[in-house]
Amino acid sequence: MDLHRHPELLDRLAAAYALGTLRGGARRRFEALARTSPGVRQAAVLWQQRLGAMTELQPPQAPSDNVWKRIALALEAERAAATAAVQQAAQPLLDVLRRRLAFWRGTAWAGIAATALVAVVGVQLWREVGQRETQLAQLRAQPLVEYVAVLAGEGSEAQVLVTFDPRQQRLTLKRVGAIDEGADRSLQLWALAPGGPPRSLGVLEQRQPVVRFAADQAAVSGVPALAISLEPRGGAPAGSGPTGPVLYKGALLQAPL
Repeated sequence: MDLHRHPELLDRLAAAYALGTLRGGARRRFEALARTSPGVRQAAVLWQQRLGAMTELQPPQAPSDNVWKRIALALEAERAAATAAVQQAAQPLLDVLRRRLAFWRGTAWAGIAATALVAVVGVQLWREVGQRETQLAQLRAQPLVEYVAVLAGEGSEAQVLVTFDPRQQRLTLKRVGAIDEGADRSLQLWALAPGGPPRSLGVLEQRQPVVRFAADQAAVSGVPALAISLEPRGGAPAGSGPTGPVLYKGALLQAPL
């Protein structure tokens, strides 16, 4: 409801708000309207000023003795509750101090036991440090893939998966298809660099499911595609490029690290 269109209702609500008789959800809604509407806020302030002026006309009255007694009792109850809370919070600390005092008052065997405990804790820490170092070494040994290529023939499924690990400076080839180059033939991997002849990256060993070549970053950086050709046993002559048919090829993509 727009209270500005109902001035009489707005006036009654503002008066009830100033008197304190507007409560609950109605009071919260009126306060929300006052925060966003200057007219509602002005009506509430006007009634507060009216009622404040009326209280100034009343003669001052001293509170009765019963009021002061109730105030004193309430303050005493608050002090007692605060003292109990402090004691309850301090009790665990006192228990710890008592246990430590009893420990230090023990015999010399307690000192021996403490030394043994320190030794045990030291051994455990040493083992944990060794385990962490082993875990770090295992993480460093795991391959990091920066480039990947899936090589396939024309219209065929993937035959070779190629990955490059910059940490170990190594190309890894995995045969994922049924490839049989024959006893007198070899498969050779080529980098198809733009604006230049194919560059040999290595010859695959006969019928090995996984082959690894040493390769640095420059061998694969800027290379858009890789290819595998069928060559005579041992690979094509050095500097000649592929001499046999290209069986598989695929784009070399940079993987997110």
